[in-house]
Amino acid sequence: MLDLRSIDDLAQRLAALMPGDPGAAREDLASTFRATLQAGLSRLNLITREEFDVQRLVLLRTREKVEALEKQIAAIEAQLERPTHGP
Repeated sequence: MLDLRSIDDLAQRLAALMPGDPGAAREDLASTFRATLQAGLSRLNLITREEFDVQRLVLLRTREKVEALEKQIAAIEAQLERPTHGP
């Protein structure tokens, strides 16, 4: 999830850039900017860095397990291909 403080800060800075008297209109603009930013960013389906790092570790472990299983399968296949000396 995105940091709402960052969105609030950005909305306040955008409202401060607007010319005019610094009254209620500026707060209304900041509120509008905040809502617009939250709506737009939520549609992007973003994740936090922490969530990304967790998923990266899960993928790394999964890859290691797949490689280990591939080696085991190759060893079993090699054993099955060896001719057996029967009586």
